[in-house]
This record gives sequence, structure tokens and C-alpha cells, in this order.
Amino acid sequence: MTTKSPLLSRPGAVEAGGADTGVASHYGEPLREQRALAAGTAVVDLSHRGVVTVSGPDRLSWLNTLSSQQVTNLAPGESSELLLLSVQGRIEFDARVIDDGGTTWLIVEAAEAAPLADWLNRMKFMLRVEIADVSDDWAVIGTTRRVEEWPDLLVWADPWPHVGAGGYAYSVVGEESHPGMERPWFEYLVPAADLEATVGDRPLAGVWASEALRIAAWRPRLGAETDDKTIPHELDLLRTAVHLAKGCYKGQETVARVHNLGHPPRRLVFLQLDGSQHTLPAVGSEVRLGERKVGTVTSVVQHYEMGPIALAVIKRSVSPDEILTVVDGDEPYTAAQEVIVAPDAGQVVGRQTGFLKGTHR
Repeated sequence: MTTKSPLLSRPGAVEAGGADTGVASHYGEPLREQRALAAGTAVVDLSHRGVVTVSGPDRLSWLNTLSSQQVTNLAPGESSELLLLSVQGRIEFDARVIDDGGTTWLIVEAAEAAPLADWLNRMKFMLRVEIADVSDDWAVIGTTRRVEEWPDLLVWADPWPHVGAGGYAYSVVGEESHPGMERPWFEYLVPAADLEATVGDRPLAGVWASEALRIAAWRPRLGAETDDKTIPHELDLLRTAVHLAKGCYKGQETVARVHNLGHPPRRLVFLQLDGSQHTLPAVGSEVRLGERKVGTVTSVVQHYEMGPIALAVIKRSVSPDEILTVVDGDEPYTAAQEVIVAPDAGQVVGRQTGFLKGTHR
């Protein structure tokens, strides 16, 4: 059963659906809310997010052995992102990570907290770690700037789109030109009982606004851009969530093999949709090249400046020069693509700061 946020009682609140059930989609003025969130004058209620804690002296070294990220020496207050992969290298969990010196906090999608806590408990063996799903006790507030009035709250700063130590960028634009640079992002951990008092009279934006900024920043989201076959390369997640020079972990062989070949089977793409329509295509709509299906829309939104925009996962072989069509039932939408993940590693403009041991060539 989904717990509804107390902020849904605010004037104009319209509840979101799907993965964002329990918080507001908007408060009556979605485009104005986007502007306010982008300007840093509004905050967004993300209290439906899942929160899992890992405490104990072995917590960081243990998470390091399990995940794609190097977190052994994560300093208190430092933010990171890690993936937990299947043996085949497919993404099972994507967690925002911050440590407070005694506890590691993992912020995840609402539906992922309980499965993640259960999986971690099965993996702890005799190590000195304790895992807890504390989602009912903690809420998350999203912002595009640090809030000076909240100096005592733990805050996760999104590393996107910077290329972390040991990371690699699969995009065709340099970091300084990446649209994610226009979206700094912070997620504050707040005791759930203090959510209303902490927000106070600050302007609120709904998740429609945060999703619009996320999509415009090319930022993938677990459960939206991922399916049961997704590997990190397809979404440019080697940029922030994978350390290519760390020790062994489940799924590393796939990460190494695909990276060395430079050809992930699919690629994330940004779509600028034809704005002449009065509706948006549904998530899951087919992306076609001519009459051939080449991908699927994974996220779509009306942006306050760009109009209708979307993210999609398409076949690597599709030329970046092609104009695509999104088809929702009988309704076609012309879609101009912007390359996020390059079809060929030789086109990449990013940087690599580490190599997979024993596998690079």
C-alpha cells in the first residue's frame, strides 16, 4: 500500500501515478512550477522515494565488493551512485549513495527499497553490516540548489553529468556542453515526521517539473529507461555509476566486454517531438524508422521551454541523422533525435579515467 504524502493536502495538488504515486504531479500550474524549480525557488516532494540504510564497520568495503562503483573510501557527506548488476551485467538496482560517517544511505525508487534491503540481507554473510528499509521514517526533498536553511540535513548531490573517477562518457558532446550541466540536482533526507515543517512555506513543484528537468538533462531513471535487458553502457551510466578500474563484482565481465568492443546493442536518445499535436505519446509507444520499429519511448513530458520532449531507447544501428516517428495507436509524432549514447565508441568525445584491469587493449 502506497503512503500518500501530507503535502498532497496543499492547494491545487494533483496526485501523480505510476512510479510516482503518493506525491503530487503538480499543484495546478505545472509549467510555472518547472520554471520555479529550474530557477531554484521551488522544491519538489519526493517523499515516496525508498531509503535503505547500511550501517556497521564493514559497510563501505562490503558495498564496494557488490557494486559497480568504488565506494571503499567514500568520505562523509560525499555523494556517489552505484549499480547492482546481474551476472549478465544487466541493471538490477540503481542507488544514490551518501555516507554520514557511520551509516551509508541508499536512495532508490519507491518499489525498489524492500527488494534491495532483502537482497542485501541475503548477501551480508558474516560481515559486520546491518541493513534496514527506513522508507517509512524518512522523506526526500528535491531541489536544483543547496538550501542554506537546511545545513544539518544530509544531502545527496547528483554527480550527473560529470565523469567520475574511473568513469567513461559515451556521449558525443563534451562535459561542458552536456545539457545536464544546466540541471544541478540535490536530494535532501528529512525525517518523515518533519516533512511539512521542513518545507514550510517554500513554493512547491510537482514531479512533473522534476521529470521535465531530468529528461532535458538526459538523465536516465531506473524503471523508466531500464528493462530486464538494460546494461549500463546503453544509458551512459558508465559516466557516474561505474568505476572501470575497481576489483571484481557481479556483472563486471559484461561491462568489460561491451566497453572494449565499444558497441552496446541499444542506445539512449533524446527526442524533440512535433509540437503541433495537442497530446503526448504514451510511455511505451513505438519508435519507428519508416515502417520498422527501432525502439521504445521510455519517458515523455511537456517541457516549459522546449515543448514535448522524450527519452527513448533505440537500436544502436539507427543513424543519428534519421528523423524518427513515434507511434501511439494511430497517432504519429515526428521526432528529431539528439544523440546521447554514441552508436560507435569512436565518435565519443568524453573521457575515460580508468581501465578494467586485465581486460583493456
